[in-house]
Amino acid sequence: MICCFSGTGNSRYVAQRIANAIPQEHICNLNEYIKNNKSLEKEDRIVFVTPTYAWRIPRIVENYIKSNAPFDNANAYFVMTCGGEIGNAGKYLELLCRSVGLNYMGVAQVLMPENYIAMFSAPEREEALRIVDASEKTIDGIIDVINKGDAFSSSKVGIIDKLYSSIVNTVYYPLCVKDKSFYAKDSCISCGKCKQACPLNNIELIDGKPRWKGNCTHCMACICGCPTGAIEYGKKSVNQPRYHCPK
Repeated sequence: MICCFSGTGNSRYVAQRIANAIPQEHICNLNEYIKNNKSLEKEDRIVFVTPTYAWRIPRIVENYIKSNAPFDNANAYFVMTCGGEIGNAGKYLELLCRSVGLNYMGVAQVLMPENYIAMFSAPEREEALRIVDASEKTIDGIIDVINKGDAFSSSKVGIIDKLYSSIVNTVYYPLCVKDKSFYAKDSCISCGKCKQACPLNNIELIDGKPRWKGNCTHCMACICGCPTGAIEYGKKSVNQPRYHCPK
């Protein structure tokens, strides 16, 4: 089973690549499972494909995994898409696996285009395509390891990596992961796609306009999925491209 959480398509693309290469595996859309409070099936092997949030997997995914324990010692692979690096994420994934009855098979990172437009600028389509194309060899290597049933090779972790995944991750959520800066412009057509896309049911429509209710994970699904580009995040997103995985 391939469990994928994705806001703008990077992790979804990688998950689909893995699924296409391993026909016996099926994709579980964690966005929908979390949104609808649906439990995971029990499998002998689970591949979790997620974005990187502050050098670890998203807390929304970590909490969901904990809520589905125990896993009866299933083999667990983690694939993290990122705009830079995943820091010391492996340490925390191994601890997570121990706590929920998963057999930790390691973590692999896939460099993908930047999509966190609440803080950074996403690339234009041609540059995004170049980055995704460059990731294909890495994805092929990940597929090969999973097919063989081997564990991912561990990477060297430095002091900075440890700081990023510990102290920085700890302060990132209370300082940065807020929805107060989201708003909808008059170009909003009241389609409700933002509400539908939110994995935490954090958006409601009031007088036809989206309102955020304070329980956001910063997946960027709402702002990047708006068909008219009506959603902004303060001044940061103004005149910036909305990101969708170009493949």
